This record gives sequence, C-alpha cells and structure tokens, in this order.
Amino acid sequence: MDETHRGRITKDGIRIYEDADFAGMQAAGQVAAQILDEVAELVVPGATTEEIDAFIERRVTELGTTSATIGYKGYKHASCISTNYVVCHGIPGSKIPGHKDDKLLDGDIINIDVTVIKDGWFGDSSRMYFAGKPKKFAERLVQVTHDCLMFGIEQVKPGNTFDDIARAIQEHAQKHRMSVVRDFCGHGLGRVFHAPPNVLHYVPHRRPGDSAPVLEEGMFFTIEPMINLGRPETKVLSDDWTAITKDKKLSAQFEHSIGVTATGCEIFTLSPAGKFYPTYEV
Repeated sequence: MDETHRGRITKDGIRIYEDADFAGMQAAGQVAAQILDEVAELVVPGATTEEIDAFIERRVTELGTTSATIGYKGYKHASCISTNYVVCHGIPGSKIPGHKDDKLLDGDIINIDVTVIKDGWFGDSSRMYFAGKPKKFAERLVQVTHDCLMFGIEQVKPGNTFDDIARAIQEHAQKHRMSVVRDFCGHGLGRVFHAPPNVLHYVPHRRPGDSAPVLEEGMFFTIEPMINLGRPETKVLSDDWTAITKDKKLSAQFEHSIGVTATGCEIFTLSPAGKFYPTYEV
C-alpha cells in the first residue's frame, strides 16, 4: 500500500492512521518543538522578526528537515510570527502592526508557529513568547490561552467528539471574559499539512440531528486556540496573510499536534526542555 495513503477514511473524511505511524509524527513534532525551544532566547526587545525567522530556517535545515511553509501558497518564510493584536500568519520581516518596523518592543507578546516535514511526516506547533516583561493583562491572556489548549486536549479520547474539545476551550475562555476566534481553526495532519477535520475551538450551532465527528484511535490533528482579550472578529490585511483583531485588542495562541490513542492522546510536540509555557526575566 502507498505509505502516503495508508489507513482508512471515516465517513467524515478523517484519515485513521496505523500504530506504526505515531513514531513518524513524534519524530517530526519533536523537531518543531526543539526549534521553538531554541528560539526562545532570541525573543528579546530589539530583535527583529526577520532575524528570528532566519534562525528558524537555518535550524530546520540543520536538523535534517524541510520547512512546510516555505513555498506554501507562495509563502516565503519558515515561520509565522504574530505579535500583540496579530491573531495569526504574521509575516517575518514585515512591519509589525502598531510598530514602525519589524523590531520587537519591551512588553510585546509573540506567537511563533513552525511546521517541519521529517521523512514525509508533518510536525506543527506554535507557542507564545514575551519580549521583556509583559503587562499583567497580557500575561493573563497568555495563561488563559495556554490553559484553553490543555483543557481541550484533556477531552481527546475515543468516544468523545470534536465538540467536547471545543466546549472545554470556549467555556474556559468565556469564564475569563475572553473570546474565541472563529475565523481560524485546527486541522488534521499527518503526511499532509492540512486535512479533515476542521478542529473548531468553539461549539457551532448545529441542525437537529447533526453532530460533531466522534474521536477515534489513530486520528492526527492540531488543536490551536486563538483567544482574544476583546471581540472574536478578525480581518486579513492587504498582504493576504496577516490576520489581526478588528478591535486591535491582544490575541494569543498555543498549538500542539496530537494523535488519539486507545485511552486518550499522545502529544507529538511537547517541549523537550519543558519550555512550552513562556517565562520572562524579572
């Protein structure tokens, strides 16, 4: 059987991978996670997003992998770097919205998203960083967003549905008077970058009798909630990539790639150095 297409497809179009495939995803995910560990020391006031992306591109190659984003729909960079009220898909080297150039300032909050390909498998993860010392409300947003991701992951086990993941995320965000972005979502992956299902981070309105797909062992996907301090609406800038909050209030995001196991899930993109949640020097 063609390795690219092994495993059955559910009625919802979701591929079910085999036990042996978990090792490939783990290896790819760990490269992405290692790079995100290493880049942390570069995220300081005065650093530029162009410099950070150049480091990431170099490490992707040195670690024997390929960038999944360079050349993807014309994209030219090895990462997306989204600062403050940029929700996602911030372009390295471009002027940071609200700044005069691409230089990080003290107190900025930054999401860095990296996807690599190793032996045909995709490792996709993003996490938040602080440049200098964040404001208290910014730090709180990042903490809530991290917790939203982890509460969502807690719901991943066979028999639960994708709405269970979404509900856990949405309820935690709303409990803290924050909102969940609806214009972007997580996605299936494996030997392709984006595949079914769309992994929503809020519970959609469904028609009577309609239900969310049920989680099954062997499903691979990302959970990547984007949480806003203000309203959930976003808009994409004229570069056709950069998405910002319409009200220009802060946004944060964390992302893990995971696989459903017989009893729960395996997180492929855990930080090797335990640095997934950001800290800063006082």
